[in-house]
Amino acid sequence: MNTLSKIESSLPLPISVDDILAARLRIAGAIVHTPTLISQTLSTMLGCNVWLKFENLQFTAAYKERGALNRLLQLDEAAKAKGVIAASAGNHAQGLAYHGKRLGVPVTIVMPTTTPTVKVMQTEGHGATVVQYGEKFDDAYARARELEVEQGLTFVHPFDEPAIMAGQGTVAIEMLEDAPAIDTLIIPIGGGGLFSGMATAARAMKPDIRLIGVQAELYPSMYDYIKGETLACDGDTLAEGIAVKQPGEHTRRFVERLADDVLLVSERRLEESVSLLLQIEKTVVEGAGAAGLAALLSHREQFAGRNVGLVLTGGNIDTRLLANVLLRDLARSGRLARLRIRLQDRPGSLFHVARIFDEQQVNIIEVYHQRVFTSLPAKGLVAEIECETRDRAHLTRLIDALIDGGYETSLIESA
Repeated sequence: MNTLSKIESSLPLPISVDDILAARLRIAGAIVHTPTLISQTLSTMLGCNVWLKFENLQFTAAYKERGALNRLLQLDEAAKAKGVIAASAGNHAQGLAYHGKRLGVPVTIVMPTTTPTVKVMQTEGHGATVVQYGEKFDDAYARARELEVEQGLTFVHPFDEPAIMAGQGTVAIEMLEDAPAIDTLIIPIGGGGLFSGMATAARAMKPDIRLIGVQAELYPSMYDYIKGETLACDGDTLAEGIAVKQPGEHTRRFVERLADDVLLVSERRLEESVSLLLQIEKTVVEGAGAAGLAALLSHREQFAGRNVGLVLTGGNIDTRLLANVLLRDLARSGRLARLRIRLQDRPGSLFHVARIFDEQQVNIIEVYHQRVFTSLPAKGLVAEIECETRDRAHLTRLIDALIDGGYETSLIESA
């Protein structure tokens, strides 16, 4: 432990459970008390009891409303009149904008110029003034701090403020009251605001509870800090809501003192988790919202037989991205595949192949013939057939039947 860490570890933490209880009273009535429900299917699949907290059912579809509202309600009248400012391209922006409009507090949000138009429109739809600046979040953040001074606005940090952390901590109070059997919480970490608040509340309510943080492998900033590692922190992650390069100065102290462990999850596990939650629970979550389940899938031996609580932190995922995730998951499971089949260029060839698909009860979705761009002889033909099967075993039987029928067959897309 370096000198700075030693000093930090001796300082009192910025919030206590009393701050979280006060926040709960403060925001009551304006925040949805979302359900905490056990998932029988996931519990059976994973060998532990799995409870889900549906924070994707908040009005703006994310838990961020809690901290944003708690912060807004503690502004003095002068600050309320002038307004607040934040740098965000995601759920913090929408939560702050929505409750700012409700309370009559002007809200300015600085977003990178690369922010998808739909997020800009959603934030403006909640009544906020959106300023687009720079290509990266760091550029937008720096501009927001300049406007804070120039216009006399109050800056609202997305995670590294006591009022924000206290508001987020109300998630844990609701979970443990609704499902007191929970003995383990798996909490997504970006900047660490949610973990800080939830861990503080959970430790006060159940001192022996296990607290596990989870980060995307591409953005292991808090993991690096806690573990003393120097892993790369960059890339296009499905969990952009927790893609934070630098942990908060306050929040890292909470994670260091209260976390039993911090785990990393791969992009593939994040995709699988988004897909599973839609298929099993019929609920839409964004990548960050599925991080807890991804950790459970990746490290299931650590949680065997335990009572695990997961927070579905948000449901704001682009519909095209969601469709892509679902199709990729179908391909990985063998339910959707593309086969390359070598044929002779003569009448009836495709008919005979289609008959094998019929015999195996496999649905053909699309057929593509290739005569020109191929290394086969002039009379050769390649057919690429996209098909839908029941599972990987069914796909294997189809490929075997095609090969037995004399057709050179290869799987060209299945991951």
